[in-house]
Amino acid sequence: MIRVAAVGDIHMGPESRGTLRPAFETLPDCADVLLLAGDLTRHGTPEEARVVAREIADLGVPVVAVLGNHDHHDGRADEVTAVLRDTGAQVLEGEATVVTGSGLRIGVAGTKGFGGGFAGRCAGEFGETVMKEFVRYSRRRADGLRGALEELGRGECDARIALTHFSPVPDTLAGEPLEIYPFLGSYLLAEAIDTAGADLAVHGHAHFGAEHGMTGGGVKVRNVAQPVIGRAFHVYCLPDGGPGAAPTRGRSARPLPVAGRPPP
Repeated sequence: MIRVAAVGDIHMGPESRGTLRPAFETLPDCADVLLLAGDLTRHGTPEEARVVAREIADLGVPVVAVLGNHDHHDGRADEVTAVLRDTGAQVLEGEATVVTGSGLRIGVAGTKGFGGGFAGRCAGEFGETVMKEFVRYSRRRADGLRGALEELGRGECDARIALTHFSPVPDTLAGEPLEIYPFLGSYLLAEAIDTAGADLAVHGHAHFGAEHGMTGGGVKVRNVAQPVIGRAFHVYCLPDGGPGAAPTRGRSARPLPVAGRPPP
Protein backbone atom coordinates (compact mmCIF):
# COMPACT_ATOMS: atom_id res chain seq x y z
CA MET A 1 0.00 0.00 0.00
CA ILE A 2 1.34 3.42 -1.00
CA ARG A 3 0.36 6.25 1.33
CA VAL A 4 0.26 9.69 -0.28
CA ALA A 5 -0.11 12.77 1.93
CA ALA A 6 -1.21 15.88 0.07
CA VAL A 7 -2.25 19.47 0.67
CA GLY A 8 -2.32 22.70 -1.31
CA ASP A 9 -3.19 26.36 -0.83
CA ILE A 10 -1.55 26.73 2.55
CA HIS A 11 -0.77 30.40 1.71
CA MET A 12 1.96 30.85 4.28
CA GLY A 13 3.42 34.13 5.45
CA PRO A 14 5.50 35.26 8.43
CA GLU A 15 2.53 35.25 10.81
CA SER A 16 1.72 31.59 10.03
CA ARG A 17 5.18 30.31 10.90
CA GLY A 18 4.99 26.98 12.75
CA THR A 19 1.29 26.29 12.16
CA LEU A 20 1.83 23.16 10.06
CA ARG A 21 5.09 21.85 11.44
CA PRO A 22 3.60 19.84 14.35
CA ALA A 23 1.27 17.98 12.00
CA PHE A 24 3.94 17.51 9.33
CA GLU A 25 6.25 15.93 11.89
CA THR A 26 3.80 13.01 12.14
CA LEU A 27 4.20 12.17 8.44
CA PRO A 28 6.77 9.36 8.83
CA ASP A 29 4.16 7.46 10.85
CA CYS A 30 1.39 7.66 8.27
CA ALA A 31 2.71 8.54 4.79
CA ASP A 32 5.38 7.67 2.25
CA VAL A 33 5.49 11.05 0.49
CA LEU A 34 4.14 14.59 0.92
CA LEU A 35 2.72 16.35 -2.15
CA LEU A 36 2.26 20.13 -2.11
CA ALA A 37 -0.25 21.29 -4.72
CA GLY A 38 0.76 24.93 -5.14
CA ASP A 39 -0.13 28.29 -3.58
CA LEU A 40 2.34 27.61 -0.83
CA THR A 41 2.91 31.34 -0.27
CA ARG A 42 0.64 34.37 -0.24
CA HIS A 43 2.40 36.62 -2.71
CA GLY A 44 5.31 34.57 -4.03
CA THR A 45 8.13 36.27 -2.14
CA PRO A 46 11.33 34.50 -1.09
CA GLU A 47 10.62 35.58 2.51
CA GLU A 48 7.33 33.70 2.46
CA ALA A 49 9.01 30.74 0.77
CA ARG A 50 11.47 30.56 3.65
CA VAL A 51 8.52 30.16 6.04
CA VAL A 52 7.32 27.21 3.95
CA ALA A 53 10.84 25.81 3.86
CA ARG A 54 11.02 25.71 7.64
CA GLU A 55 7.73 23.81 7.77
CA ILE A 56 8.91 21.07 5.38
CA ALA A 57 12.62 20.73 6.19
CA ASP A 58 13.87 17.33 7.41
CA LEU A 59 10.46 15.71 7.69
CA GLY A 60 11.67 12.16 7.13
CA VAL A 61 9.56 11.67 3.99
CA PRO A 62 10.18 12.97 0.44
CA VAL A 63 8.47 16.26 -0.41
CA VAL A 64 7.34 16.97 -3.99
CA ALA A 65 5.71 20.27 -4.95
CA VAL A 66 4.40 22.41 -7.77
CA LEU A 67 3.93 26.15 -7.59
CA GLY A 68 0.59 27.93 -7.84
CA ASN A 69 -0.55 31.30 -9.15
CA HIS A 70 0.12 32.98 -5.78
CA ASP A 71 3.70 31.70 -5.89
CA HIS A 72 4.14 33.55 -9.19
CA HIS A 73 2.54 36.83 -8.09
CA ASP A 74 5.74 38.69 -7.17
CA GLY A 75 7.51 37.59 -10.36
CA ARG A 76 10.14 35.68 -8.36
CA ALA A 77 9.04 32.10 -8.92
CA ASP A 78 12.60 30.98 -9.64
CA GLU A 79 13.72 32.30 -6.26
CA VAL A 80 10.77 30.66 -4.50
CA THR A 81 11.66 27.38 -6.21
CA ALA A 82 15.30 27.69 -5.19
CA VAL A 83 14.38 28.27 -1.53
CA LEU A 84 12.17 25.17 -1.48
CA ARG A 85 14.75 23.06 -3.27
CA ASP A 86 17.37 24.07 -0.73
CA THR A 87 15.33 22.12 1.85
CA GLY A 88 15.45 19.00 -0.32
CA ALA A 89 11.95 19.42 -1.77
CA GLN A 90 11.54 18.59 -5.44
CA VAL A 91 9.66 21.34 -7.28
CA LEU A 92 8.32 20.22 -10.65
CA GLU A 93 7.20 22.06 -13.78
CA GLY A 94 6.69 19.71 -16.71
CA GLU A 95 9.02 17.26 -15.00
CA ALA A 96 8.85 13.87 -13.29
CA THR A 97 10.54 12.38 -10.27
CA VAL A 98 10.54 9.00 -8.59
CA VAL A 99 10.70 8.74 -4.81
CA THR A 100 10.80 5.66 -2.63
CA GLY A 101 8.53 4.91 0.30
CA SER A 102 7.99 1.62 2.12
CA GLY A 103 10.22 0.01 -0.48
CA LEU A 104 7.95 1.09 -3.34
CA ARG A 105 8.69 3.44 -6.23
CA ILE A 106 6.27 6.38 -6.45
CA GLY A 107 6.38 8.40 -9.66
CA VAL A 108 5.15 12.00 -9.57
CA ALA A 109 4.68 14.19 -12.65
CA GLY A 110 4.00 17.84 -11.95
CA THR A 111 2.98 21.15 -13.45
CA LYS A 112 1.25 24.27 -12.21
CA GLY A 113 -1.19 23.94 -15.08
CA PHE A 114 -3.39 26.84 -16.12
CA GLY A 115 -6.96 27.82 -16.91
CA GLY A 116 -9.06 27.85 -20.05
CA GLY A 117 -12.14 25.92 -19.04
CA PHE A 118 -13.64 22.58 -19.84
CA ALA A 119 -14.99 20.75 -22.86
CA GLY A 120 -17.89 22.56 -24.49
CA ARG A 121 -17.24 25.81 -22.61
CA CYS A 122 -13.58 26.57 -23.01
CA ALA A 123 -11.33 29.19 -24.50
CA GLY A 124 -10.17 28.61 -28.07
CA GLU A 125 -6.93 29.40 -29.83
CA PHE A 126 -8.53 32.03 -32.05
CA GLY A 127 -8.74 35.80 -32.33
CA GLU A 128 -6.50 38.25 -30.55
CA THR A 129 -2.87 37.40 -29.99
CA VAL A 130 -3.28 37.61 -26.23
CA MET A 131 -6.15 35.08 -26.30
CA LYS A 132 -4.17 32.68 -28.47
CA GLU A 133 -1.20 32.97 -26.12
CA PHE A 134 -3.46 32.30 -23.14
CA VAL A 135 -4.60 29.00 -24.65
CA ARG A 136 -1.12 28.10 -25.90
CA TYR A 137 0.31 28.64 -22.42
CA SER A 138 -2.31 26.29 -20.98
CA ARG A 139 -1.56 23.73 -23.68
CA ARG A 140 2.19 23.90 -23.00
CA ARG A 141 1.57 23.20 -19.31
CA ALA A 142 -0.59 20.20 -20.20
CA ASP A 143 1.90 18.93 -22.77
CA GLY A 144 4.61 19.09 -20.11
CA LEU A 145 2.48 17.03 -17.75
CA ARG A 146 1.76 14.44 -20.41
CA GLY A 147 5.43 14.14 -21.31
CA ALA A 148 6.39 13.73 -17.66
CA LEU A 149 3.78 11.02 -17.10
CA GLU A 150 4.92 9.22 -20.23
CA GLU A 151 8.49 9.35 -18.95
CA LEU A 152 7.34 7.67 -15.74
CA GLY A 153 5.44 5.08 -17.79
CA ARG A 154 8.67 4.01 -19.44
CA GLY A 155 10.19 3.30 -16.03
CA GLU A 156 9.28 0.91 -13.28
CA CYS A 157 6.94 2.70 -10.87
CA ASP A 158 4.53 1.09 -8.46
CA ALA A 159 2.24 4.12 -8.88
CA ARG A 160 2.09 7.26 -11.02
CA ILE A 161 0.60 10.50 -9.69
CA ALA A 162 -0.22 13.71 -11.57
CA LEU A 163 0.36 16.75 -9.35
CA THR A 164 -1.03 20.13 -10.47
CA HIS A 165 -2.30 23.36 -8.99
CA PHE A 166 -5.09 24.07 -11.48
CA SER A 167 -7.85 21.49 -11.77
CA PRO A 168 -8.10 18.97 -14.63
CA VAL A 169 -11.85 18.41 -14.17
CA PRO A 170 -14.95 20.44 -13.28
CA ASP A 171 -16.12 17.85 -10.69
CA THR A 172 -13.81 19.20 -8.00
CA LEU A 173 -14.90 22.78 -8.66
CA ALA A 174 -18.47 22.15 -7.45
CA GLY A 175 -19.24 24.93 -5.00
CA GLU A 176 -17.25 27.57 -6.87
CA PRO A 177 -19.12 30.18 -8.95
CA LEU A 178 -19.66 28.84 -12.47
CA GLU A 179 -18.41 32.12 -13.89
CA ILE A 180 -14.85 31.47 -12.68
CA TYR A 181 -14.51 27.83 -13.77
CA PRO A 182 -12.37 28.85 -16.79
CA PHE A 183 -9.87 30.42 -14.39
CA LEU A 184 -9.71 27.38 -12.11
CA GLY A 185 -8.63 24.69 -14.54
CA SER A 186 -8.50 23.20 -18.00
CA TYR A 187 -9.71 20.05 -19.71
CA LEU A 188 -6.29 19.90 -21.38
CA LEU A 189 -4.82 18.66 -18.10
CA ALA A 190 -7.33 15.80 -17.97
CA GLU A 191 -6.57 14.91 -21.58
CA ALA A 192 -2.88 14.72 -20.71
CA ILE A 193 -3.57 12.51 -17.69
CA ASP A 194 -5.84 10.15 -19.60
CA THR A 195 -3.52 9.95 -22.60
CA ALA A 196 -0.39 9.14 -20.59
CA GLY A 197 -2.03 7.31 -17.70
CA ALA A 198 -1.94 7.85 -13.94
CA ASP A 199 -3.20 6.20 -10.78
CA LEU A 200 -4.20 9.45 -9.08
CA ALA A 201 -4.42 13.16 -9.87
CA VAL A 202 -4.02 15.75 -7.10
CA HIS A 203 -4.63 19.51 -7.37
CA GLY A 204 -5.52 22.60 -5.35
CA HIS A 205 -6.62 26.15 -6.29
CA ALA A 206 -10.40 25.71 -5.83
CA HIS A 207 -10.92 26.86 -2.21
CA PHE A 208 -14.70 26.40 -2.32
CA GLY A 209 -14.67 23.27 -4.48
CA ALA A 210 -15.23 19.60 -3.72
CA GLU A 211 -12.64 16.98 -2.82
CA HIS A 212 -13.61 14.14 -5.16
CA GLY A 213 -13.67 13.96 -8.94
CA MET A 214 -12.69 11.78 -11.88
CA THR A 215 -11.34 12.24 -15.38
CA GLY A 216 -13.24 10.97 -18.39
CA GLY A 217 -10.75 8.11 -18.56
CA GLY A 218 -11.46 7.01 -14.99
CA VAL A 219 -8.49 8.50 -13.11
CA LYS A 220 -9.47 9.60 -9.62
CA VAL A 221 -8.94 13.32 -8.94
CA ARG A 222 -8.60 14.87 -5.49
CA ASN A 223 -8.80 18.57 -4.66
CA VAL A 224 -6.50 18.97 -1.66
CA ALA A 225 -6.78 22.74 -1.22
CA GLN A 226 -6.42 23.28 2.52
CA PRO A 227 -9.76 25.13 2.81
CA VAL A 228 -11.44 22.07 1.24
CA ILE A 229 -9.84 19.29 3.26
CA GLY A 230 -9.87 21.40 6.43
CA ARG A 231 -6.66 20.00 7.90
CA ALA A 232 -2.91 19.96 7.50
CA PHE A 233 -3.03 17.15 4.94
CA HIS A 234 -5.02 14.16 3.77
CA VAL A 235 -3.51 10.72 3.20
CA TYR A 236 -4.67 8.71 0.18
CA CYS A 237 -3.86 5.01 -0.15
CA LEU A 238 -2.96 3.48 -3.49
CA PRO A 239 -2.81 -0.30 -3.89
CA ASP A 240 0.62 -1.44 -5.07
CA GLY A 241 0.73 -1.26 -8.85
CA GLY A 242 -2.92 -0.36 -9.27
CA PRO A 243 -5.36 2.56 -9.16
CA GLY A 244 -7.26 3.70 -6.13
CA ALA A 245 -7.42 6.68 -3.84
CA ALA A 246 -9.25 5.98 -0.63
CA PRO A 247 -8.71 8.75 1.90
CA THR A 248 -7.51 7.52 5.26
CA ARG A 249 -6.50 10.01 7.88
CA GLY A 250 -5.11 13.48 7.93
CA ARG A 251 -3.71 15.73 10.59
CA SER A 252 -5.32 18.88 11.87
CA ALA A 253 -3.41 22.08 12.32
CA ARG A 254 -4.19 25.41 13.86
CA PRO A 255 -6.16 27.39 11.26
CA LEU A 256 -3.91 29.43 9.01
CA PRO A 257 -4.38 33.11 9.90
CA VAL A 258 -5.92 34.89 6.96
CA ALA A 259 -7.21 38.39 6.43
CA GLY A 260 -10.32 37.16 4.76
CA ARG A 261 -9.82 34.10 2.64
CA PRO A 262 -7.12 34.58 -0.01
CA PRO A 263 -8.30 34.49 -3.62
CA PRO A 264 -7.80 31.18 -5.45
